[in-house]
Amino acid sequence: MTTPDTVTPETASRASRRTLLKGAGAAVLLGFHLPSKGALAQPASAPGVPPPVPEVNAWVVIHPDDRVVLRMARTEMGQGTRTGLAQLIAEELQCDWSRVSTEYVTPGQSLARNRAWGAFLTAGSQGIRQSQEYVRRGGAAARMMLVQAAADRWGVPAGECAAKDSVITHGPTGRRLRYGEVAAEAARLAPPADVPLKDPRSWTIAGQPLARIDTADKTTGKQVYGADLRMAGMLVAVPRRCPVFGGRVKSFDAAAVTGMPGVKHVLQVGDSCVAVVADTFWRAKTALDALPVEWDVGESGRVSSATVAAMLDEGLTAKEAFVGNESGDARAAIAGAARKVEATYSYPFLNHAPMEPMNATVLWTPARCDVWCPTQNGEAALAAAAGAAGLPQTACDVHRVDLGGGFGRRTVHDWLEDAVRIARQVPGLPVKTMWTREEDMVQGRYHPVTKCRLTAGLDEKGDITGLHMRISGQSILSTAFPGGLQNGRDPVQFQGLNPGGAEGAIGYTFPNLLVDHAMRNTHVPAHFWRGVNHNQNAIYLECFLDEVAHATGQDPLALRRKLMANHPKHLAVLNAVAERIGWGSPPPPGVHRGLAQQMGFGSYVAAAAEVSVSDAGQLRIHRIVAATDPGHAANPRQIEMQVEGSFVYGLSAMLYQEITLKDGAVEQTNFDSYNVLRMDEMPKVETIVMPSGGFWGGVGEPTIMVAAPAVLNALFAATGKRIRDMPLKHHDLRRA
Repeated sequence: MTTPDTVTPETASRASRRTLLKGAGAAVLLGFHLPSKGALAQPASAPGVPPPVPEVNAWVVIHPDDRVVLRMARTEMGQGTRTGLAQLIAEELQCDWSRVSTEYVTPGQSLARNRAWGAFLTAGSQGIRQSQEYVRRGGAAARMMLVQAAADRWGVPAGECAAKDSVITHGPTGRRLRYGEVAAEAARLAPPADVPLKDPRSWTIAGQPLARIDTADKTTGKQVYGADLRMAGMLVAVPRRCPVFGGRVKSFDAAAVTGMPGVKHVLQVGDSCVAVVADTFWRAKTALDALPVEWDVGESGRVSSATVAAMLDEGLTAKEAFVGNESGDARAAIAGAARKVEATYSYPFLNHAPMEPMNATVLWTPARCDVWCPTQNGEAALAAAAGAAGLPQTACDVHRVDLGGGFGRRTVHDWLEDAVRIARQVPGLPVKTMWTREEDMVQGRYHPVTKCRLTAGLDEKGDITGLHMRISGQSILSTAFPGGLQNGRDPVQFQGLNPGGAEGAIGYTFPNLLVDHAMRNTHVPAHFWRGVNHNQNAIYLECFLDEVAHATGQDPLALRRKLMANHPKHLAVLNAVAERIGWGSPPPPGVHRGLAQQMGFGSYVAAAAEVSVSDAGQLRIHRIVAATDPGHAANPRQIEMQVEGSFVYGLSAMLYQEITLKDGAVEQTNFDSYNVLRMDEMPKVETIVMPSGGFWGGVGEPTIMVAAPAVLNALFAATGKRIRDMPLKHHDLRRA
């Protein structure tokens, strides 16, 4: 939806300031056509400008030469959502896949059309599963309109016509019309009221392992990220917030840096931030580093990792807790058990650490605010921008660019609000606000810190009669979305441990079960981190079940199977990885195995790992077999890539990552202290995609949660050491 006056990342660097301002002010409507009495409003073309291409419907634009543009509301951040959604639309559209491209719609455009494109949120593995039905209907409706337009031209019933590869054929006569030849006529038709969808068993585009449509641009460097954006007259702002969350700016000496090369402005931004605006990033950063600032950190300056740990320890034995899952009387069953097994695990704060730090480019005037930024939720970004701009949403818009990583961090827009506040103090010029890596590390929204004490009561045969899981720790919703609390209880805390539901049902049946949460919040803001609370909950339960198995002399797989009789889909993925890894047969010499399973984000997943540990205590993860049942698979190859990528993320956390606090502030400031799995450490990953149909599950997050517990269980088999506190870098892994 680009016109000569619309500013996009591709055209921004070539735009004059006059064109930039004109385009930004008109970006909501230019080149975008609103329905009117069944037809599309067609603005007159300027001399020498090609006429606008009519949309068939909100999702589909077809050019006269049969090029197909599919519009996207969900965000691409490396997970393949753009390709998967395009496949689903194209499948129903029955177009020529080789002629397909995509473009983002803006939340301002969606707002103007009564949210025609549905939700923009790309998180919680929702990108495909929560929009698959209506985007498929969009493609199917467009196909039906194209067929009807061809039938009307021929004067025949639409039922005599069929569409395939962007061509409509009249069966009795063999006459043919290309989509591009009838698109304008189709655009004038009323959308069909009844839009049936294809049976997934007949898919020829969706469900196929097609190559991603964004690979070429990323390979050649054509892809533009927010950090790459350039505009005529653009200035660059580098901000710094109080290093202790909740602190404030006490004072700063702007005069000390005002005369430095390239510096244009030294600003206070809200109560807790200062920023330097200069003509380049490096000059702004250099001046900011030299800027004298005094902070008022308040009582939070007394917090440390040790004080947080003590608070969590207290929660493990507290009388009051929120109940997440309860059946029978676990306390009584444990009290009367012939034997007990007990263990306490912990999981640290974690940073999202996307490779592209937070950034946004903003052009603010008293009448309008336009933002170019990588965001996981365009609608939330629009609301945040409008609030910070002091303007109605109808006078603002957010133009999305692809993300250099998100993992949940870019669903909250604190960084965007600061960028708009900075631009308000520099009106009429585009200002790109860029966080440094250090600022990105210490101003994150972190995976919550928790501890968990698990107690199992056993009978004389070693079977579990009761299980109590007490989780103590931070609530994500208390920070990120307090309105989501249920009478003070955070339902997200119990992911993977729930009695039922698509977002994380427990895969075992215990005679007596109690899962509860002692909420203990800190001043450090918690947020959704890829896999969310499944990550630690899977470690807690899956590793503890291994403990019970070894304490009672049972095979870990056999123990799980006994508890999974009522959970066939959980059991199916577990059996798949056990069979593929060769469970029950001898592993290679020196190699040991472990497994784990979990259900979350609508999908069932399991993993089996093979590891070895050298005499010096060096862990090597040789192989992980992963099975996933997402119900339907829009692109099986993309699922394999997501599994592999999620394992990098999950194993990095298990091996190296933690956020610690000193004097209230985050200590880790870059990748030298927050390490990431290297290529030579990456295990071989074998993915089993086994969609059973009948439901739509997520892909990007589910498998991350089984990698770590499978490896930890294999590590115990190798060393006899049970590691209950992450990360592994703090532990001596030499054999016991």
